[in-house]
Amino acid sequence: MLLAAIPSPTQGVWHLGPVPIRAYAFCIIAGVLVAAWLTERRYVRRGGRPGVVGQIATWGVPLGIVGARLYHVATTWQPYFGPGGDPVKALHIWEGGMGVWGAIALGALGAWIGAKRAGVALPPLADAAAPGIALAQGIGRLGNWFNNEVYGAPTDLPWALTIHEWDLRAGRAVVGADGQPVVLGTFHPAFLYELLWTFGVAAAVIWADRRFRLGHGRAFGLYVVLYTLGRLWIEALRIDAANTVLGLRLNIWTSLLLGLGAAALTLWSARRHPGREDLGSGSAPRVGERGVQA
Repeated sequence: MLLAAIPSPTQGVWHLGPVPIRAYAFCIIAGVLVAAWLTERRYVRRGGRPGVVGQIATWGVPLGIVGARLYHVATTWQPYFGPGGDPVKALHIWEGGMGVWGAIALGALGAWIGAKRAGVALPPLADAAAPGIALAQGIGRLGNWFNNEVYGAPTDLPWALTIHEWDLRAGRAVVGADGQPVVLGTFHPAFLYELLWTFGVAAAVIWADRRFRLGHGRAFGLYVVLYTLGRLWIEALRIDAANTVLGLRLNIWTSLLLGLGAAALTLWSARRHPGREDLGSGSAPRVGERGVQA
């Protein structure tokens, strides 16, 4: 069955002289670039000022990365601050461990700061960014593939994923006495399920935005609702260690609460602010201008 399974890389780090090139970091950077490119295109098409997205990204991206790591460390604190843990490893972001909700929370704070400095309203930017964020999440999941992580229960399905015993410090598979990478077995490719789901979410948001002219944060709300629906069942498949509440993984509760909250806020927005903001022709509205919701 191993021959029919999806292979996993046996190496996630390469060295260019003394400089390590990490696939995990490369995937995250690639996702950020795709998200920034798509957001800029969508924002300008909505009437936003060209270049604003780049200005805001200088605030949103760094804070988003910090937030992603903080969320992971806070919700999976035992390896860092538990018995026998190593607090310094909390800084080893290259070994994996990023939480999307932390990225969105602090990334949104950075975007708000950037929007205030640029003098533009945040909701239209969030709507423009929604599908790009989903694509970035999917591309970032490829980093989990390189790190042989984020997989579900054992399976012998044709699309099962081969997983190796992994040396996090070295960034490669453990080699056995026979000189071959040690294989733990074949498992559900949870990372791939999420990648495909997020790509589908991006397509759905783009279609709905064009069909219904979503505005005032509703495209972003739709993204959150759809993503959390997928995260609920994908998270339930995972077998890696995670903190639980009432028998359910913490990320399941987070997805459930955020999904319900996003659905409620999206419906409230549709009632209070029907239609889409008019950003003008080629320039974004300044916060505080008449008719603009700050």
